[in-house]
Amino acid sequence: MIPWVKIDTARIPGSRDELRLMRRGKEFSIMLGTNELMNSRLSGSEVALATLAAKAIEEVAKPRLLIGGLGMGFTLRAALGALGSGAQIVVAELVPAVVAWARGPMAELFGDSLDDSRVDVREVDVARLIDGHPLTFDAILLDVDNGPEGLTRKANDALYDVGGLKMAHTALRPGGVLAVWSSGPHPKFSKRLQQAGFAVNEVAVRATGKGGGARHVIWIATKESTRRSPPRDAHARRSRR
Repeated sequence: MIPWVKIDTARIPGSRDELRLMRRGKEFSIMLGTNELMNSRLSGSEVALATLAAKAIEEVAKPRLLIGGLGMGFTLRAALGALGSGAQIVVAELVPAVVAWARGPMAELFGDSLDDSRVDVREVDVARLIDGHPLTFDAILLDVDNGPEGLTRKANDALYDVGGLKMAHTALRPGGVLAVWSSGPHPKFSKRLQQAGFAVNEVAVRATGKGGGARHVIWIATKESTRRSPPRDAHARRSRR
């Protein structure tokens, strides 16, 4: 069997932990301690994160998306394939080395996705792009941990508590969606999404995307549109004319 080879390491900002980029032949893995965060052979649920979100906002002519976490680019490439030429996709990646890996040893995986005119990659905490930007995005896609709790760094917990979810709710336009990837179910998180004002749909997906592999979960949380009806007396006045 071909052995795994460590290609590079990268310290996570705000944490003492580091990511490891591993390669075995043409296969890549990004590790955090003993946890495998992603593997180039298992992309099905990361692709589904993008396609499910894109389906939810398909009526938006020129959607603006925020993707938290570049990873191996599966979600970004799927979003580019699912959205039209008028889309804008901002990718927030906290670890600068991950962007360097995408243009370096993993360049073949990414193809020309990073150079697509619709894409804007920023080396920044995704929370900074959510906070203070009301009614900015049609979809926010989060794949920065193995679920709705801070794994890569403890500060990420704030993304998934009720306060952080309300912040995402504010950053979305009416009808927009918050899509969150998880390696497994988390019943309390669904309740938090509802407390933050979202209509929640929890979707089970397979890691390989072909009915096999581990069972992962994606939450599609929708900020419901609010359409105000004209005052009743206004209707009455029009009807008498």
